[in-house]
Amino acid sequence: MKPTQTTASICCYCGVGCGVLIEHDGEQLLDVSGDPQHPANLGRLCSKGATLHKTGDLAARALDPELRLGKGLARSRTDWDTALGHAADIFGRTIAEHGPDSVAFYISGQLLTEDYYSFNKLARALISTNNIDSNSRLCMSSAVVGYKRSLGADSPPCSYEDIEQSDCLLIAGSNMAYAHPVLFRRLEAAKAANPAKRIIVIDPRRTDTCDIADLHLAIEPGTDVALFHGILHILLQQNWVDHAFIQAHTDGFADLAQLVQDYAPAHTAKLCGISEADLNLAASLIGTAPSFLSMWCMGLNQSTSGSAKNSALINLHLATGQIGKVGSGPFSLTGQPNAMGGRETGSLSNLLPGHREADNAGHRAEVADYWGVDSLPANAGLSAVELFEAVRTGGIKAIWIACTNPAQSMPNQTLIHEALVACPFVVVQEAFFTTETCRYADLLLPAASWGEKEGTVTNSERRISHVRSAVPAPGQARADWAIVCDFARRLERQLRPGLPSLFGFSSPAEIFDEYKQLTTGRDLDYSGLSHQLIDEL
Repeated sequence: MKPTQTTASICCYCGVGCGVLIEHDGEQLLDVSGDPQHPANLGRLCSKGATLHKTGDLAARALDPELRLGKGLARSRTDWDTALGHAADIFGRTIAEHGPDSVAFYISGQLLTEDYYSFNKLARALISTNNIDSNSRLCMSSAVVGYKRSLGADSPPCSYEDIEQSDCLLIAGSNMAYAHPVLFRRLEAAKAANPAKRIIVIDPRRTDTCDIADLHLAIEPGTDVALFHGILHILLQQNWVDHAFIQAHTDGFADLAQLVQDYAPAHTAKLCGISEADLNLAASLIGTAPSFLSMWCMGLNQSTSGSAKNSALINLHLATGQIGKVGSGPFSLTGQPNAMGGRETGSLSNLLPGHREADNAGHRAEVADYWGVDSLPANAGLSAVELFEAVRTGGIKAIWIACTNPAQSMPNQTLIHEALVACPFVVVQEAFFTTETCRYADLLLPAASWGEKEGTVTNSERRISHVRSAVPAPGQARADWAIVCDFARRLERQLRPGLPSLFGFSSPAEIFDEYKQLTTGRDLDYSGLSHQLIDEL
């Protein structure tokens, strides 16, 4: 029997970013327990995290590169040199004949930050296209817009410790008890320790999260903005606002105050389908609390008015000065383990690394200079839905899909399947060959899975944590960043002949060092990194 070992790593399921201790024998994952030293979960795990070691289903794993040379043919096993050489030839010819925007990348919040960064540099610096978007577009882009529009930067100004330290906590559009159970356990413990803590839950449904609420506002679906405006109306009426903070730190408050005059309590209560008494109680709890924290998730974000809902809620914090102090602030909970890391690396079509904007000439010049290229593409990239529509109509002729399954997860499945059938060249980089999207792959590239790769992720509170590998990847599977960089070096021979490589990375540590220098302007100790809030870096 081989001796067992323990490796500290991070759970890959949700944005909480729980620390885990992997028990293994160097070849197989044997068990998983919570890491009591990690500040996100302090040893707690939910049922999904506690069974992580059971996800390594070898029978479902993609083990070798597989290639087909025609849509009507079956894929056959090949080697990495052939697979990536073929991909570089196809991408190179497509770019030469149809321009850089004829190719695209659709990536994932399941990727590690180093993977994300490599894909971004490949698309923008080497190929010169902004056609790179993430499945985080479907869940987090509303929060990105809300934060940037209200605060100027996509940076949630809160930490998990604020859960324990808040006097009033509002949960909107989130069933935390199911979706972020470890954070919910922290909230339950905080409520038990301080029964005076007041909790408001906004949800049309009565979920398990509502069981902890002092007040459940079961509003009509889609009336969130009206509710937040109605609460602000009452806050102004009762003078429960921080005029000094508003004067010192905000713009446009007079216009907002005028707008919410139309949301008198009786009218708002009728719009939202709640009682006027409950509306007034919610405003009173928020307006008189020494500290006020809000937490929200997909009930606000996944909406045709998601950005407006985010901004309207953030406005409550700005009006009351409940931001930038202990126990207070607007706190969007991310769904995927590295959705925040993707936002930091610029992995949405409109972003660049370090929360820079792709349509900002100054930002493009900064990143281009750092990467050592003449310029970055100025034309707008396509967001997820637009991207697949362009694939379907022939504008995009080669697409690279990594660590996500759009043939089962994207809206308008008919469009997605039509697009994947029509696309001349589909690359799928995936750990499991059983996903629906793999059926459409002209080239299937086997990727390492959880427990097999090293890098970093950033959780909802913007804490960077070190993901460590415990066992080797099976078959010919490789780390995502290594696949990307190997492909990029081959493509460089066509697009940058004779020039130094932009992808001379030999480890995730080297990628991390370059990425953090670009985003923070500082060198960081990757080898010593365990878990650290970005604001402390």
